[in-house]
Amino acid sequence: MTVLMIAASMLLLFMAVPVFLVFGAGSAGAAILDLGLPWSTLIQVSYAAITKPVLIAIPLFIFSGLAMLRGGIASRLVHMTTTLVGHWPGGLAIGMVLTMGFFAAFCGSILAAITAVGTIMMPKMIEQGYPPAFVIVLAASAALLEALIPPSNAAIVFSALTSVPVSKTFAAGILPGLVLMVLLMILSVWRCRHIRMASKATPAEVWQAVKAAAPGLVTPVIILGGIYGGLLTPSETAAVAGIWAVLIGFLIHRELTIEGLLGALRQTAIATTVIFTIIAMAMFLSVILTYTRAPQDIIGYFTEFGVTPMMFWLMLAIICLILGTFIEIVPLFYLTVPIFAAIALSFNLNLLHLFVVFTAFAGIGMITPPVCVGIYTAAGVVNISPERAFGEIPAFVLMGIVYGALMIMSPVLSTWLPSVLF
Repeated sequence: MTVLMIAASMLLLFMAVPVFLVFGAGSAGAAILDLGLPWSTLIQVSYAAITKPVLIAIPLFIFSGLAMLRGGIASRLVHMTTTLVGHWPGGLAIGMVLTMGFFAAFCGSILAAITAVGTIMMPKMIEQGYPPAFVIVLAASAALLEALIPPSNAAIVFSALTSVPVSKTFAAGILPGLVLMVLLMILSVWRCRHIRMASKATPAEVWQAVKAAAPGLVTPVIILGGIYGGLLTPSETAAVAGIWAVLIGFLIHRELTIEGLLGALRQTAIATTVIFTIIAMAMFLSVILTYTRAPQDIIGYFTEFGVTPMMFWLMLAIICLILGTFIEIVPLFYLTVPIFAAIALSFNLNLLHLFVVFTAFAGIGMITPPVCVGIYTAAGVVNISPERAFGEIPAFVLMGIVYGALMIMSPVLSTWLPSVLF
């Protein structure tokens, strides 16, 4: 019965049924009909999952990012980066990557970053002659920085699943995030090398742009300083970041209105509901895994057949690439991380290394059909058919695979900084 329910869940997934229903219907059916568990057990497990203190940071960081968008911080970051590098070959593309990197240090939400930065940057790039398909895929790909550079919702979810301190998971994503930024900028320069360049900004224009963006640039200092200075927990830091964003919008830039604030709260509530509903339903599957001892059986299989760590990484990459084409990154974490973490520990692999490698390959799913939620979000920003962007996807997927392989072969990129800070 459990096998049949899992098969039915996969069928629902291929039929584009919402992920939370796939998790809820299939797993609940197997737990109740096959394992004989009462509804109360499933409800208790789900309630415990969504009330973990570490998850409080997710809606707070989403709100801070939306408040910064409506308060004028995002537009000033875009202006600063384009002023600094707009005259380079592919300057606006590089500017988008840099802005995504800065915005990653505020928000932590991948789709919020695409909307916030893309709304400002993408029309400007298309107007300047950048291919619309390239612009869409670049925005979706650069948004993966939100899953690596802290604060990151993906890091918070990973920590909730593995009990690794959030501060360590945040630190693990910093250097890999910077490496991804460099690779995206190299690809942008090569792809856009023939596009005409803007005139170089004067020192006075650069100074004005940096000065205008300065209040927003303080935000990462508040977030990272609060966490690594031992002054605040990640949730408290997220709350402080949200308050800081509101103060900047109301008192400094004076672009945030009561209506804009209410809109940011409304969007935060919607995004939080989606994420937490998926988390609650995904815990139904964790109940099945616990009662059937599936993780232990899988570990025994790996041990019995002499699977090496490199074979494990290869299997993880393939599984993430396949599932990532159908499932968004948060439910994919809940579906597979508990099993992958158990196997990684059996190989004495660092869980921080697992986080970075897993995120690298799962993030490729943001741009691969049929789901490719990042592509659809970016295309919606500029009101262009997503199918027009599919021709640009292979180059970015290849770059993503190269990046993932680099992360596998260089565990020091994910473990060095946490070891220094802690």
